[in-house]
Amino acid sequence: MTRSVQALAYSRPSALESARGGRLLGLETSGGLTPTGTEAHPRFFSGFLSSPRVAAQGLLAVADVAGARYFQQVSRASLDPVVTGNGDRLRFESFSGCCGVYARLDVGRDGLDGAETGHGTTNVDVNDPLRAALSRMTDDDPLHLRVGPDELAVTTLDGSVVEKKVPLPDRWLRGFAEAQVVSAGFDLRAELSAAEAVRFLRALPSGTGGASRGAMWVVPAGRTLRPTTRPVPGAVCLPGPQRLVALRRVLREATALRVYGPVADGAATASAWEVVLPGMRLTLTLSPEAARGFSGEGGVLEALATEKAAEDAELVSVLLAWEPRIDPAELAGRAGLTVERVRAALVRLGTAGRVGYDLADAAYFHRELPYDADRAERHNPRLVAARALVSSGAVVLDGELASVASEERRYQVREAAGVLSCTCRWWADYRGKRGPCKHALAVRMVRREAVVSAGGTR
Repeated sequence: MTRSVQALAYSRPSALESARGGRLLGLETSGGLTPTGTEAHPRFFSGFLSSPRVAAQGLLAVADVAGARYFQQVSRASLDPVVTGNGDRLRFESFSGCCGVYARLDVGRDGLDGAETGHGTTNVDVNDPLRAALSRMTDDDPLHLRVGPDELAVTTLDGSVVEKKVPLPDRWLRGFAEAQVVSAGFDLRAELSAAEAVRFLRALPSGTGGASRGAMWVVPAGRTLRPTTRPVPGAVCLPGPQRLVALRRVLREATALRVYGPVADGAATASAWEVVLPGMRLTLTLSPEAARGFSGEGGVLEALATEKAAEDAELVSVLLAWEPRIDPAELAGRAGLTVERVRAALVRLGTAGRVGYDLADAAYFHRELPYDADRAERHNPRLVAARALVSSGAVVLDGELASVASEERRYQVREAAGVLSCTCRWWADYRGKRGPCKHALAVRMVRREAVVSAGGTR
């Protein structure tokens, strides 16, 4: 797995401290992007939390996922959560070390005691002493939350800087992109009351020893969810139920459990599990298998492979303004593009971490991950391999058919109703459910170039 080191520099460690009239939770920020540009330590919020203990447990759940590997347990991995201020809410996000679980805590205006937030994205320090202090919170005494430094005018730091150097897998970055793409195809499949949610989640296995077993299925039955051994009509896939263990932190205050996923077609699929809390929501999105991270799903490959989407994404990105809900139709009108092209551009922007998807709102939201925007594209194996095939002249078009010479073999790629199929092993194994194979992707690139050369529109 390709890795690099991500350096996160904080002015001091985050801490939970006693203060006049209550306690102060100070979350320190690392470098991030804001409407005014890059800041070393941006400040997004200063105010009181409506449900302090619930917010503390939700933040711990996001940190749990950041420090977990749900498949092939090895040394503890941890990357500090990402926080985004969208004006009316704070979003805390993380990805598991195995790239198979995406977690997000959305704290809305009600959870922030009606206060507004700043705009921008950065990492926040969640260290072990802070985790221990948050875990000991047992009541809802007044809690003041500060996200960012004490003073907005700080431009230089006196004294030492707290720096963390953490391994940053390329798969982790690609996982952010794939998770938002797959989530955009989900529908609300079930909603349980607080009592039924607690009963269902507490009955799930919590150990990690069986995380590699096959998918579990559940089907709405009255007011609850009933386990089933096969994907019957209306069933929702629960791949690796042990991976929902982080939700147990917030069960005491849960008001509902919402389940999102695609229509069952017999194969294991990703799904999302959202616990509704007072003034906030905690969501875990699970990859289709415990042994299968989001990074290899291939949902973004078509958008990455076309120059048209790249040009559209550049235009659309200029129009984004840290919106908590992005309206593709409104963006299309401002950009002079069709809604379909705007959606493709948003997928492309997602690969750079510049948009996410909120299932409860059924809408994209703007954020700017503080990472190299082109990295996910440069290190996507199928995309890199497809471009190599194109540049070597390995693709020969023949009407609806195409032949691709690859690794001393020749594969046949067929296009029918805009869908590509291939004679390679990848297609035989996944039938397009994990995006196009490198051969089909190369054919798509060559066909687009042929249209451009003939004077068509891209």
